[in-house]
Amino acid sequence: MPQGREVFALMSVMENLETGFACLPPDQRHIPPRIFQLFPVLYEMKDRRGGDLSGGQQQQLAIARALITRPKVLLLDEPTEGIQPNIITQIGDVIEVLRDEGEMSIVLVEQYFDFAVRLADQFVVLNRGAVSHTSTRATLNREALLSAVPI
Repeated sequence: MPQGREVFALMSVMENLETGFACLPPDQRHIPPRIFQLFPVLYEMKDRRGGDLSGGQQQQLAIARALITRPKVLLLDEPTEGIQPNIITQIGDVIEVLRDEGEMSIVLVEQYFDFAVRLADQFVVLNRGAVSHTSTRATLNREALLSAVPI
């Protein structure tokens, strides 16, 4: 999922979701009910244009569109950027569900520390492209992790 959302502004929510079909075989080109279970607001707004959604709703749409492709690895580039707190919580809840299901690996690039700590099993801090710290949830030392984060 790109950092900039890349929602098609003039297309409906349903049409935006259907763009995820491009990489799927014809017999898999449908929107699984699970998408609307994870993101009920998208079902409520399925006929609205993508450009008419709030930033948080567009972010949910972008994540849902990525999930349509049934990825083995989901790459999320700063999904909290520019999003209001209640939507950040909702997105975190979805990522947590996906993580706990264990059907895909999730790579989360995130600057919002508490969001990342809540969701991650492994932590890698990069400083100018070089790894400055690694740990797992089991070995997490919050202070060591924070001190490794570049300012």
